[in-house]
Amino acid sequence: MRKVLVVEDSSAMRGLIASIVDQVDDCEVVEVAGGFDALRQLPRERFALIITDINMPDINGLELLSFIRKNPNYTQTPVLIVSTESSERDRAKGLALGANAYITKPFIPDDLKAAVLRLLGSAT
Repeated sequence: MRKVLVVEDSSAMRGLIASIVDQVDDCEVVEVAGGFDALRQLPRERFALIITDINMPDINGLELLSFIRKNPNYTQTPVLIVSTESSERDRAKGLALGANAYITKPFIPDDLKAAVLRLLGSAT
């Protein structure tokens, strides 16, 4: 079972993302409401994929991404940013910090699912 960590402060959006990821075979979703919660969860489990928002009230997704990429335990873990920040500059900044993919909200559910499959190496 591959575990996917969803980091999103909006419960509605977190639930939507989790429901889409749940459609992917052999995946278990772990949901947290912010960056600090993610930092507490990361040492407890190994994740095959991390999906994070950028704008969150405690630490933002880019700070979380920076931590993930600096920690030797997570350097190879794919990270997908799902954000309302839609400018090319924001996308480029996220990818430069080490995100593997970047999707803007609102998104098409099939696009998110395709990105999850690709990042998990399950794309057909």
